[in-house]
Amino acid sequence: MMSGGFGGGWDRPGWEDAGGPGGRGGRGGPGSGRRGRGRLFDGGELRLVLLKLIGEGPRHGYDLIRAIEELTGGAYAPSPGVVYPTLTLLAEMDLIADSESEGARKLYAITQAGKAHLAERADEVSGLLARLASLGAEQQRSNSGPVRRAMGNLKAALMGRLREGEANDELPHEIAAILDEAARKIERL
Repeated sequence: MMSGGFGGGWDRPGWEDAGGPGGRGGRGGPGSGRRGRGRLFDGGELRLVLLKLIGEGPRHGYDLIRAIEELTGGAYAPSPGVVYPTLTLLAEMDLIADSESEGARKLYAITQAGKAHLAERADEVSGLLARLASLGAEQQRSNSGPVRRAMGNLKAALMGRLREGEANDELPHEIAAILDEAARKIERL
């Protein structure tokens, strides 16, 4: 997935929210809650969500990523580069422990200290889960999946056509005219 050039991330959730918090003004700002746009969680919030999910039953890292993605209706999935170090930290804090493994995947289970930690922070955990549910509801309302798919197709077609080497001086102008016309039609909807 390219972060520059054509497309500019249109095929990812959140492109339509360019003007709001975490949108194009300040790409990657904290708290934006959009994949590729920054962090949904601050500080220890991801630790609490992971701990809560592990408290429901032993899980491995990939399962935790998918569980968070499901909670948000596909709007957000933490990266493995954030989840796995957080799991290591939770283990170092004795809040989780390695359980039996599923092949190469390490399963984590909550410890008694982890259960106590969750109980102490129950209100904060409830708020975090509500935030994830709200993001999922927003994702369902926007139903931008078909638009994201179409934007991905457009991006691929543009990149393929412009890379073919048959490009002449007129091709970029012809493509721009087509895109401008499509934009005008969308504005009239």
